[in-house]
Amino acid sequence: MNNSIFFVEDDLSFGSVMKSYLEINGYEVVWMDDGKHAVERFGNGLFNLAILDVMLPNVDGFSIGKSIRQINPDIPLIYLTAKALKEDILRGYDIGADDYITKPFDSEVLLRKIEAVLKRSEKNIQKKDHETYVVGNYTFDYKHRLLLNDGKKERLSPKEAGLLRLLCLNTNELLPREQALKALWGDDDYFTARSMDVYITKLRKYLAADKNIEIKNIHSSGFILEIRD
Repeated sequence: MNNSIFFVEDDLSFGSVMKSYLEINGYEVVWMDDGKHAVERFGNGLFNLAILDVMLPNVDGFSIGKSIRQINPDIPLIYLTAKALKEDILRGYDIGADDYITKPFDSEVLLRKIEAVLKRSEKNIQKKDHETYVVGNYTFDYKHRLLLNDGKKERLSPKEAGLLRLLCLNTNELLPREQALKALWGDDDYFTARSMDVYITKLRKYLAADKNIEIKNIHSSGFILEIRD
């Protein structure tokens, strides 16, 4: 599969040209022109790199970068900005940006930067085992969204996998409802909260074979993935 890029840019003309240019050079590109639903869309896909404009309607690029890093801590980030402000650049690097490019820029230079960032990312991934979690009698392969138990396997949806991963990262501790909603849905309103409750119910069914596993609902606060010895 070609490297997949998640691209958020609200300038329709620039975004369209940039998407086409990257695709001509062999990349798969998902382009969002508004920050509002960007995090939700990111959570529904598998990406190798995120390129984020800083100034966006509804949700700025820094907030999006922070949220998608909660979903995938290893995703490389490149920020685009029309302002070369020191404060903005430092804020981007504080979030963990891999590079920062000021508009206007040479497209070929951006291409070289993308190649360099992806090579570094690939080396880092090769140093690690792919992300797996032991959940009681289950093994959860997040990268491939597989839940394995006693020779049986269940392929989870992107949302189910993302939610189970957040629970695993907070095993036996509270996963705040607001944190999960913003990381996976990009919002924490009534409707997204109800949607998350549906996914929690699905995860409970997937994990039901191990009686030592329980996903507890802590009223008005969040959830705890409790694994008893």
